[in-house]
This record gives sequence, structure tokens and C-alpha cells, in this order.
Amino acid sequence: MEEYNSGDEQALFNADDVSISVKECIDGVIGGTDYNQSKVNQWTAGIVENSLTHLVKQGRPFKYIVNCTIQQKSGAGLHTANSCYWDTATDGSCTVRWENRTMYCVVGVFAVGL
Repeated sequence: MEEYNSGDEQALFNADDVSISVKECIDGVIGGTDYNQSKVNQWTAGIVENSLTHLVKQGRPFKYIVNCTIQQKSGAGLHTANSCYWDTATDGSCTVRWENRTMYCVVGVFAVGL
């Protein structure tokens, strides 16, 4: 991803900072819990909402889109892909993959510059 240097660090999308923030949200919602199908909707909603809240509180000039997928570890494959038509100088994205003993969690964050 190209970075736009406007002299304002707040205007740059930092995938590393976003990944750290999202991982903290996942740990806070799921933590060391075992997979439970009846809780997946609650977990995905919590991860998305908490991630958005953390991102917005950073005060950066972006609109955010966050999606979350949780899959039980069962040996089945999970393939995802994203494609964006945007301005690489101002917009960015990152994907966070998290797992524990019983499940995978994949969170995608898209940031579109204002």
C-alpha cells in the first residue's frame, strides 16, 4: 500500500496500529473461551462494535467498515478475498487472523479517507 505523506500523521492509515487494536477487542470479547455456536452472533457483534469504537476514538479522518467471521476448528477450509477500488494514497485495509484451541476469527477493517 502506498502512503500519502501530507505532513499529518493522523491522515495516514496505520495497519499495525489497527491490527493491535482489533486483536485487543477480540481478546476482550472471546478470550480463551471455547467455540459455542449459540454465542457466535453475540461475539461477532461485540468484536465489530468494539473495534469500531476503538477506531473512531483515535480521531483519524476515516470512515470505517469492519467485518468479522468466526469459524469452529473442524478441519474445513476457510477462504476469503477482498477487492477495493479506491485511492491508495488515502485509504487502507488490514485483515486480522486470530485463533485459539477451538476456533478461528478473521476481522477485516477498511478505512476510507474523508
